[in-house]
Amino acid sequence: MEAALAEVADANPAFMTLDERAEAMRRLAAVQARADELGLRLMSASVDVAETEVQRDVAAWQVAHNRRDIRTAKADLRLARALDDRFTQLRDAMADGRVHLDQAHVIAAALDRLPSDLGADVMAAAERMLVDLASQHTPRELGRLGRRILDTAAPDVAEQTLARQLETEEAEARRKTRLSLRPNGDGTTRITAVVPDASALRLQTFLDALTSPRQGANRGHGPYPKILGQAFCTLLERVDPDALPRHGGRATTVVVTVSLESLRKELGAGDLIGGDALSATEVRRLACSAGIVPLVLGGKGEILDLGRQQRLFTAAQHQALVIWDQTCRGEGCDVPGTWSEAHHWVPWSRGGATDLDDGVLLCSFHHHRVHDPRFTADRLPNGGVRFTRRR
Repeated sequence: MEAALAEVADANPAFMTLDERAEAMRRLAAVQARADELGLRLMSASVDVAETEVQRDVAAWQVAHNRRDIRTAKADLRLARALDDRFTQLRDAMADGRVHLDQAHVIAAALDRLPSDLGADVMAAAERMLVDLASQHTPRELGRLGRRILDTAAPDVAEQTLARQLETEEAEARRKTRLSLRPNGDGTTRITAVVPDASALRLQTFLDALTSPRQGANRGHGPYPKILGQAFCTLLERVDPDALPRHGGRATTVVVTVSLESLRKELGAGDLIGGDALSATEVRRLACSAGIVPLVLGGKGEILDLGRQQRLFTAAQHQALVIWDQTCRGEGCDVPGTWSEAHHWVPWSRGGATDLDDGVLLCSFHHHRVHDPRFTADRLPNGGVRFTRRR
C-alpha cells in the first residue's frame, strides 16, 4: 500500500477528466474504508503491544506513537472491540468498502442502544438493515434511522421497546439538565447548558427562523456561531412577557405525530418535528402547556393536498414536508428544512399538483439548480435528489 501511494505522490488530479476524478473519489472512499477496517482490526489484536510498552491500552499507544487525539483513539478502540466481538456484518461491510468509518461509528452506537434482552436474530436483522441503509444515507441520517430500526427489524416489539427506551432517556436527560451563567467581567456572560433534546430542538427552531438566509441583512454577519449568538440575543429581546407560561396560558406550539390509541394506552412514542422521538408521557406533558398541531392522515384540519386549485404550497404543507424530509433533499445537503423551500417535483406549469406527494424541500442553492437547464435532477430511492451537470 505504501509503495502504491508513493507511485502517485506527484500525480496532479487537475489533469484527470471530470469522470475520472469523480470515479477516483468514489473508489478512494472505498479504499479508505478498507484501510480503516484493517487499522481497527490491528487495534483489537494489539493489546499485548500496549502492555509490552506499559501503556494503559492501545488508544494510549496510538497517542504516544502516532500522535492521535486521545478521544478519537478511544472511540476507535471501542469500535474495534465491538466489530471483533459482536458486529461482524458491519466489519465485513467496512472490509468490502461499503461502509466508511463515520458511518460505522454511528451504526455501532445505534446497535449498542438497543435493549440487551433482544434475541440474536433481531440484533442481526437490525445490523443488516443499517448496513444496507449506509449505501444511501449519511451518518446523521443513519443516526435517526438507527433510533427507529426496530420498527422494521422487529415491529412486534418495537413500540414497547422504544417507549421504554425513551422513558429512560428522558428521565436521564431531566436528571442531567443544568444551566449556568458566569460573568466574564468584560461585559459578556458565558452561558453553559445541558438540556433535553426536545428543549434544544425547540430553541434551534426559534433560532432557525432568525438565522435563515432569507433574513438578509437582518441575519447578522460573521461566522455562523456569531450569527447564532446574535440571534439568541434577538430572541430574548423579542420575548413578550405577556406570552410567557402562566396558568391557563399557552406560550408555545408543539408539532407531534402520535396515534390516539397510543396516547390512550400510554404506550408508544411521538415524533417531534426535527426527527427526534418523544415518549407518549413527554408528549402528554408538553400538551399541558403548549398548543398542539396534530398531523393526522384523513382527519379534520387544514387540507394538505390542494391539487391544481392552488399553485404555491401553504404553511401547513411546508410544515408537513419539514416533518418528513427534515433537511434539504439535495444529495449530501444538511441545510435545515426550516430554511428550505417547497418545490413541485412535477412543475405546476406542466400539470403538477400542489400535493405532498409532489412536494420536495430544497435549499436556495439546490432550488436554483433544479431550475437551471445546465443540470438534471433525479429522485433517489430514499427520496433524495441527485444533481448532474448536463454534457
